[in-house]
Amino acid sequence: MDLGLKDRVYIVTGATRGLGLASARELTADGAKVVLTGRDAKRAADAAAGLGPDAVGVAADNSDPAAAARLIATAREHFGRFDGILISVGGPAPGTAAGNTDEQWTAAFESVFLGAVRLAREAAAELGEGGVIGFVLSGSVHEPIPGLTISNGLRPGLAGFAKSLSVELGPRGIRVVGLLPARIDTDRVRELDALSGDAAAARAGHESRIPLRRYGAPDEFGRTAAFLLSPAASYLTGVMLPVDGGFRHGF
Repeated sequence: MDLGLKDRVYIVTGATRGLGLASARELTADGAKVVLTGRDAKRAADAAAGLGPDAVGVAADNSDPAAAARLIATAREHFGRFDGILISVGGPAPGTAAGNTDEQWTAAFESVFLGAVRLAREAAAELGEGGVIGFVLSGSVHEPIPGLTISNGLRPGLAGFAKSLSVELGPRGIRVVGLLPARIDTDRVRELDALSGDAAAARAGHESRIPLRRYGAPDEFGRTAAFLLSPAASYLTGVMLPVDGGFRHGF
C-alpha cells in the first residue's frame, strides 16, 4: 500500500530515541523527509544521520516559545515544504499526587502541555489543506496509570485540546490525530518497570494483562504513526488511537 508519503515533509519532536525516533524512521522509510528534534544538538544530529539524507536534526526544547517557528523555517529551508508535525516529548517525572513537587508539575506543564499547544498552534497557522498535526499522548488519556500522576493530569487535557483543534481545523482540510501508547518496549518503559524494584516481574505482570501478551515494539508504533500522518489516512481526524496490544478493553 502506498501511503503517499514520498517527498512530504514532517517535523517530529523528541525524536532522538524512543517513540519519536521510531516514527521518524518509519516516515523516512516510506519516502518522507523529516526534521527531528531533541534537546541535545549532537544526539539530534546523530539520530538524523542514522536515518540518512532525508532527515535533519535540530536542537530544540518543546517548552521554548520560539521553537515552533524555527522548526517550520528549517523544514522549508532544507526540504522546501511543510506538511505536518508529530509532537512527542519525553514523559514527565513519575510520582504520586502527594509526592510530586510544584517544580515537577511546572516543568511538565511547560514541556508536555503548553509546549505542545504552542507547536500545534504555530503548525496550524502554517499548514495548508492536507496538513496534519499529530500528538503522542498516552493510555492515561483514558485511565490513570499508577505512579504517573503528572502524566495522568496532563495527557487527558492535551487530548481535549487536540479534539477541539480538530474541529476548528477540519474546514481547512487540516487533520489532527492522537496516538495513545501503552507498554511499548522503549527505554522509558523499561525505566518505569525498574522503579518497582523487580523489572522482570513488573514486565511479566503487565504482559499478562495485554491480550497480545507482549510489549509492543517501537517500530510497530512508528508504522502506526506514519500511517496516521500520511495521506492514506485522509478521512481520519479527531481520533485518539490506542497503540497498546488491546490493553484498553473499553470501546
